[in-house]
Amino acid sequence: MPVCRFKLVLALLAVGVTAACDPQVLADKAMRRTAETVVRPVLARELPGNVAEAATQCVLDAADPEETRALARDVGVEAGTQTIANIRNLATRPTATACFARNGVPPLKG
Repeated sequence: MPVCRFKLVLALLAVGVTAACDPQVLADKAMRRTAETVVRPVLARELPGNVAEAATQCVLDAADPEETRALARDVGVEAGTQTIANIRNLATRPTATACFARNGVPPLKG
């Protein structure tokens, strides 16, 4: 009987590992990391290092998947005025402002 339980545990672990390798989840994480490389430099222009990192996470948490993809499109180039405006708009959403408050991030300048 212990062998059957062991096999059951192994099967459940295999299902868990397979779920963790969901291609969409991996793609979403990669897109978010790419968007981070666009958002962080914009926010670092007016916020110091650790604060800019926290603000970046708050802004990305406020973005929906399509907005995250739009931000990621500026990877490898300096963010343009539209991207900067999008980041500022995301930063004013209630989700982002609450996150800013929790993490000690001051409001962005107008």
